[in-house]
Amino acid sequence: MGKDVEVSEPGEFSAKDYHDPPPAPLFDAKELASWSFYRAIIAEFVATLLFLYITVLTVIGYKTQSAKDQCDGVGILGIAWAFGGMIFVLVYCTAGISGGHINPAVTFGLFLARKVSLIRAVAYMIAQCLGAICGVGFVKAFQKTYYHAQGGGANQLSAGYNKGTGLAAEIIGTFVLVYTVFSATDPKRSARDSHVPVLAPLPIGFAVFMVHLATIPITGTGINPARSFGAAVIYNEEKAWDDQWIFWVGPFIGAAIAAFYHQFILRAAAIKALGSFRSNAHN
Repeated sequence: MGKDVEVSEPGEFSAKDYHDPPPAPLFDAKELASWSFYRAIIAEFVATLLFLYITVLTVIGYKTQSAKDQCDGVGILGIAWAFGGMIFVLVYCTAGISGGHINPAVTFGLFLARKVSLIRAVAYMIAQCLGAICGVGFVKAFQKTYYHAQGGGANQLSAGYNKGTGLAAEIIGTFVLVYTVFSATDPKRSARDSHVPVLAPLPIGFAVFMVHLATIPITGTGINPARSFGAAVIYNEEKAWDDQWIFWVGPFIGAAIAAFYHQFILRAAAIKALGSFRSNAHN
């Protein structure tokens, strides 16, 4: 007779019920003729602009208040909440349009995992960096009196820490963020745990919040090259540019490790590919 077929009970998830979505093409010229592609780029630009405006304004405000009274202002906890909270809000608002990256490191990690094409990844990164520059530009325009005096919200390696420590902090911090992004948006997890409603932007925002608590004293917390680049461009002081490489190399390495860990260790993509190859070879 025929082979036994595994049948899932209603509402029960079986591995056979799920199929991985096809990987994004490396080059997809069709995207350039699609309005949804340009709409997504605009969404990334605006989201990153708003992200930098609110967060850098929070940093400037805190430093201005604490300069007069150490107990005044929102403190490091408040700054961490500003960054994490804005990511939660903006990812929630833009996830259905652009995926809600708002960070070149996140885009890079998703590109390595073949979630987005090269064309889309490059366009997103450019839009994010331009949005960051504009966001910090608005802060400078509205806070001329305090902007330069309080460091312009630029990421810099804090006194007492060497560049290796700063780089490691950025690598680990970005790994935490991008690993959370992969886990929160994993379609297999969504299918398996459909009975447990999970709002994906929430754990992503919390990841940003927790990383800021840990690394603000070291680097001011980058984990987002657009955030660091935009602030450096507008502030334009030597120290900010001297340390700038840390806030690109660290996040990109952390994102690459997170992509590899999730795709090839947790999701065992390499083993699946090898199994498929062997199966085809026997046929």
